[in-house]
Amino acid sequence: MKPKRVIKISSEDEKKKDNITRIIVTNSESMLPSDVMMKVYHSSSDVTAKETCFGTMINGPIESVNKVVEDVVSMDPNHIFVKDRGFLPGDERRCRSSRGGGPRPGFHFLREEVNTLPLISKGLEAYYKGESPSSGFEAKQKLDAFKLKYIIESEEM
Repeated sequence: MKPKRVIKISSEDEKKKDNITRIIVTNSESMLPSDVMMKVYHSSSDVTAKETCFGTMINGPIESVNKVVEDVVSMDPNHIFVKDRGFLPGDERRCRSSRGGGPRPGFHFLREEVNTLPLISKGLEAYYKGESPSSGFEAKQKLDAFKLKYIIESEEM
């Protein structure tokens, strides 16, 4: 019987375990990503921030990150979006320079998510104004149920 392997966790590892990373994406006509960074810099929190092509990554202790995110989102709640990120900024498993270039894993999905943000913002604005989310959009002709069924069945092949 093999002896059990004991892995010691240093205090530095304990600190990392309580850290989280969030990415903040701005889709606003009145706010720029640089405004988000300035808010983070002025927060005096114990966080690390990195600007990316899609927004700002913030890493640090859970309470500090949540406080900074809350402050940033309050600047323009319908146009600033936050997403959890599983890796630290510069993590070699995600870093393009250590993987030989090319888009990082998840880049294309994130790009598609960012492309939908204007529609989400319009829906949020309409919701908070008490309007129908579809107001302002011209209704298209409804698709017949039989035609829809035909399309689904022909795509299954």
